Amino acid sequence: MTAAGNFIPKQLTVEWLKEKYATGKITPEEVVDQLIVRSVEDADMNIWITAPSRDCIQPYLDRLADLDPNDAPLWGVPFAIKDNIDLAGVPTTAACAEFAYTPEEHSVVVGRLIAAGAIPMGKTNLDQFATGLVGTRSPYGETHNALNGELISGGSSAGSAVAVARGQAVFSLGTDTAGSGRVPAALNGLVGFKPSLGAWPTKGVVPACASLDCVTVFAHNAGDALIVDKAVRGVEPTDPWSRDYEPPIGHIPSKLALPRGELEFYGPYAEQYRSAWLSAVKRAEGLGLPVEYVDMDIYEQAASILYEGPWVAERWAALGDFVEANPGITFPVTETILRGGASDKYQAASVFRAMHKLQAYKAETRGLLMDTVLVLPTCGGTWTREQVREDPIVTNRDMGKYTNHCNLLDLCAIAIPSDDAAPELPFGITLFALADREDLIVGAERLFAGEIVPTPTDSEADTTLVAVCGLHMRGLPLEKQMNACGATFVRETDSAAKYRMVKLPTEPAKPGMIKLSEGGASIRLEVWKMPLSAFGGFAAAIPAPLGIGKVELDDGSEVPGFVCEAYAATDAEDITSAGGWRSYIANG
Repeated sequence: MTAAGNFIPKQLTVEWLKEKYATGKITPEEVVDQLIVRSVEDADMNIWITAPSRDCIQPYLDRLADLDPNDAPLWGVPFAIKDNIDLAGVPTTAACAEFAYTPEEHSVVVGRLIAAGAIPMGKTNLDQFATGLVGTRSPYGETHNALNGELISGGSSAGSAVAVARGQAVFSLGTDTAGSGRVPAALNGLVGFKPSLGAWPTKGVVPACASLDCVTVFAHNAGDALIVDKAVRGVEPTDPWSRDYEPPIGHIPSKLALPRGELEFYGPYAEQYRSAWLSAVKRAEGLGLPVEYVDMDIYEQAASILYEGPWVAERWAALGDFVEANPGITFPVTETILRGGASDKYQAASVFRAMHKLQAYKAETRGLLMDTVLVLPTCGGTWTREQVREDPIVTNRDMGKYTNHCNLLDLCAIAIPSDDAAPELPFGITLFALADREDLIVGAERLFAGEIVPTPTDSEADTTLVAVCGLHMRGLPLEKQMNACGATFVRETDSAAKYRMVKLPTEPAKPGMIKLSEGGASIRLEVWKMPLSAFGGFAAAIPAPLGIGKVELDDGSEVPGFVCEAYAATDAEDITSAGGWRSYIANG
């Protein structure tokens, strides 16, 4: 062990490393060497498939000399990669040696992290083909829990979470289809951030259910997770699942949603988990936000579709050819689950029936979670590894009870530690919000962490929502007026498909939205929250033919916002087909 290794903490953070690097107290080489020592010491915990080695890491250390630490936000920060995510020149196994291939290119997310100065340490163990939530379904061994080796680590991103918890990486990449980026976080005392579907590219990731898969991050705090998010978020033109979502800036939600009635807990520590959940509920109720108590039926019904409906066939579509060509190679319980997707009951009609049902659930969820964060336990319990061996299906199913609904309903989520259920038995909660509303779960996390408190202007009684469609949007010339009024950005959304948009002959040019009695299109908008004390003066200053009226959103709700008088369309260019002002100016 180097002298430097004597003071490298197990709970490594980006901030700590940056400070030590900046003052010259430690070098990336010394950090990497110490983390390799730790990986060797923990070898029997089955954390790694391709374990850290100085030879493999050296090229990434060498390239740091060409990067300015001031321009590289993750300069010298070691990270771990789940072994279903490509790292160029290193085999991707998905925890199946016979499936392995060696990619010539990094996955998009890994490439962006390396460009930001991060150092890949190696490839971590997982439930084979990312099929499981327990961390025991791997021919490379059962990954041990970071705190109690008898307990499961959680899966499928088992090694990624334990590598961070054991101080072998500052952060790690996982994937999440049904909870794999959140369950291991809860069981190992970490933060697990799952962005909106498509916000992080999945090109270069072995698919589980491609339409639901996310790349995720494990870290010791939400701040580190958001640094990673900023480095990797953004559209990848060659990724068909990629979507354009802005990096989140924390905003306090209008309210919290908590489940109504008793929740189900399971496993040998069920009562300890129940007690920890009740403490978390008390904490949520004391944060100063309105709390709504909601039925869990819709989330349970959505979750049932994942493994009891035709989405299991999507796994078979991705991996069925390999399983058929290699009988007996796949981990037994994994093969049983995958072959379930080949069942005759999953025909085209059943797929469409499930899709239509799910679409109705999504619409209802949008109404329930508008400007709202849902709070649930990440897990309702845990199991020993022996218990999972004895009953692998039921124990795994239980671990997803409060996670499986998330991607199906197009939600973002962050799993955060709460008060421990018992010594060396972490307990965590998850904060959920609608897709592209990571700003709300970030704001709620800061509330739970005690970093911020609600202010009077965060109260619904003292503010109003305002829909803006033109120069007042973020990054455009009149955003300064919104800021001067104390307004805060809430979300991007779309109007109902009832509007025409015109380009007004003003200087500078600006758009006008005109509601039609029939026909029309959806227009991309921003919704802001403005103090009522500033709203009157703001509205009075808007020049004709614009004004403030009721704008109908695509979910059927109405909010105050910019509208245009119909006469203005006479001398104006129709730009409805652009879909919004930002798109118009980008392509104009």
